[in-house]
This record gives sequence, C-alpha cells and structure tokens, in this order.
Amino acid sequence: MKLYETLAADIALSIQDGVLRLGDRLPSVRQASISRAVSPSTVFQAYYLLEARGLIRARERSGYYVVGDARKLPPEPEQASQPDEDSSPVDISELVFEVLESAKMRDVVPLGSAFPSPLLFPLARLAKVMASSVQQLDPWSTVDDLTPGNPQLRRQIALRYLTDGLHVQPDEIVITNGALDALNLCLMAVTRPGDAVLVESPTFYAALQSLERNGLQAIEVPTHPREGIDLAALARALKRHQPKACWLMSNFQNPLGSLMPEEKKRDLVALLTQYDVPLIEDDVYGELYFGDKRPMPAKAFDTKGLVMHCSSFSKCLAPGYRVGWAAPGRYTRAVARHKLTTTLAASAPAQAALAAYLEKGGYDRHLRHLRHTLALQQTQFMEAIARHFPPGTQATRPRGGYFLWVELPQAVNALTLHRQALSHGISIAPGPIFSAHQGFTNCIRLNYGHTWDARTEAALATLGRLVQNA
Repeated sequence: MKLYETLAADIALSIQDGVLRLGDRLPSVRQASISRAVSPSTVFQAYYLLEARGLIRARERSGYYVVGDARKLPPEPEQASQPDEDSSPVDISELVFEVLESAKMRDVVPLGSAFPSPLLFPLARLAKVMASSVQQLDPWSTVDDLTPGNPQLRRQIALRYLTDGLHVQPDEIVITNGALDALNLCLMAVTRPGDAVLVESPTFYAALQSLERNGLQAIEVPTHPREGIDLAALARALKRHQPKACWLMSNFQNPLGSLMPEEKKRDLVALLTQYDVPLIEDDVYGELYFGDKRPMPAKAFDTKGLVMHCSSFSKCLAPGYRVGWAAPGRYTRAVARHKLTTTLAASAPAQAALAAYLEKGGYDRHLRHLRHTLALQQTQFMEAIARHFPPGTQATRPRGGYFLWVELPQAVNALTLHRQALSHGISIAPGPIFSAHQGFTNCIRLNYGHTWDARTEAALATLGRLVQNA
C-alpha cells in the first residue's frame, strides 16, 4: 500500500472501531502531517480517498468531519470476472435497445440510465455563451473546420492535456459527434470485418454494439472490479488471438467503476506495444474523479502513437451538445478520413460555444462542484443498498464516475428483475447487456448521478424487496 492508502486505512479502522465517531473533526492536514511524519500531500490524498468512500466530508473553512461508517456499506466484490476467452460474434443490440427504451421515460426512476442528471450542468451559462459566440462565428469556419473541428476548441483541449502532463498537439485532435463517434471512427481506422477485438468483461454495451455493427469478433478478458483488466489474461489473449485492437476504459470503467493504477496502465501500454496492437481508450469519465488529481490516462505512457484516446464533454459539462474528440496518435489521418466519409462534421455552434466557455474559465469550478455532488450521492446510494438489499449483495466503491456495479445473490435473474422493476416505475441496467455472452446474470449497474431524494430512496427500497423475493 502507498503511504496515503495506509493512512486512509488507519483512519477508516478508527471510524469502524468507534474511536472516531459521527460528527468528529479529523486532525487538520498540518497536524496529521506532523504527527504521522508524512507530507501534507500524503494527508490530502488520504482524506480525499476517505471522502470518496463516503466516510468523511470537508466543510468549507472548517476541516474534515466523520460522516459515514464503513460498517454501513455493502461489501465489495473481490474476484475478477471469468469469461469464456474464445473469440465470438456479437449479437446484443436487441437486448440493449429493450433496456435503453425503458430508461428514457420521464416518469421512471432512472437507475438504469447511462447519463447523469442534466440538472448537474451549467446549461444556462452555456446557452448564454452560445448565443454570443454564434453571433461572432465566421461563416467560412463551417467549411474550413469541417473534418478536424474548431481550432479554438482543439487548442483548449490540447491545453487541458498539457495541464495533466500530456503533450498532445491540436493537429492530433479530431472533433467528433460525441465520444461514441470518436470510438467508432478509431475502430474503423484499425479493423476490418472478421477481425478480433479485445474488450473488458464486463464491458460497456456500446462497445459491443460497435463490434456487432462492424462485423467484428469480441474477445472478453477477465477484469477486476477495482483495478481493471487482468494483464496476464490480456497477454494470453494477445498471443492466442492476434487481435487488431483493444478497446477499454482505464479510468472509472463502465459498468464496474474500476480504476487502473498508474503502474498497471504503463504495463498495459508496454504489453500492447510489444504486440503492436492499438489501444482505443474510452476516457469519458476521467474528469469525474473524487481524489486530489485527475488519474492519468493510458495515453500518458504511449511513446509509439498506439493509444487512440477518446473523450467528450457529454458526461462532465454539456450533455446533448454531442461534442467529443479523438487524439488517435499515428492513426490521426485515418480517423480524419473516416470522419470525412461518415459523420463529416460536429455542430459548429456547439463547438464554438464550448471553446468560448473554456476560454472564459469556470470549467474547473464547475467540475469541483460536480465531483463533490457525485461523491455524496454515491455514499447515499451505497448506504441505501446496505439498508434495503439482502445479505449476499456486494457493490463496488468507485473512486469516480457515477456507476455502481452490484452483484446480487446467485438466485436473482437480472433480466427478470429489470422487467419487474420497470413495472414499478424503476429502470436498472441488467448485467447481461454488458457481455457478448450475456453473462453476469445476477448483476446490475445502478446510476447514482441523479438527485438523491425520497423518490430515489423508495425506488431502492422497492428494488431491494424484489431482490429479496427473487
């Protein structure tokens, strides 16, 4: 364990043993630094980690206070998945469409939604910025910027990479219609029908749909609920199947919420480089971290241009604007060409508005508030799961994003539970949609990115009763 993890574990144990009780104030960062003989940065990291776990909470100009009890949270799943590691065709779309349709209805509690609440975003301010920026939009930009995208926006994205220690040139960035467009373009640039692609198990259902649409084979690789893809299993798959690409999330994976440690990301990139296999990195949740700094993407360890980094503003700033991007390294020209012959261009007004918003500042302030809200709602969800769900239930404790992966007792059928919950006005995302083999039959994904209120509490209580009676 790292120093900050050791310190966090000691404090968590003190909370569990009742030495530190609800409402108690923790030592200041300076006091803890002196007493433990560690740097203030180490104390901050420990406190951020405890805050992400819902055990402590910062009060402005007052310090950190105990707000939770580890004994009140459901246990975490500890085992990596064990998928069939053979390559297989994908036929998942009909099941996905059935589930997604239910999450769109306004009167349904959207625990199965893939999106956070739109009320969490500064949409009114963005609208004002758009009204102003559109008036100043150069008419020729709608032609000049067709494929690569708005140059001011690409520059702002490059600056954010630079802030995180990555050197990505604006010319390497291709603006797309959301991250899914970026991911699909990257997939098209490096595969042909019949090729095999490595994915996590479980994996984001849209990745499976993309493979299905392009006539590609999926190879599911064992994945740990905390630390991501199993590198030993990945090495076996690379040697056995000779895949053309690997598609994964290294930061707050959907649906697990797993976060790969930095050293594991470095080893991942080195392994894929050894086999000359490009990595399509979906990093749409990277800004939604609960710690003290943004976790580095795998792209940070790429020296050969093999990592095709994809993200968007949809999950962290502007849902509905459908503005994303790819930084595809050596494949930039191929991705740009595929964009030119498929989606052609992203919305010029939306790009201009986002560029202007980022230039004016305020984005990081918004992100801090958003992260704090999501961390608090995660704790509320987890405590409700512990209250309402039966023994044998396990739930992940992500350090970012807005999804919980919940493993239910073996007797529960997630698809049956999905249909029962829907009859009570509750949507969930059942485990089988996250697997080409439609496994994870006793697992569900829950979205804690919507406002915590009495309606949400009642929905989780109802869901717990349905699980209990399964």
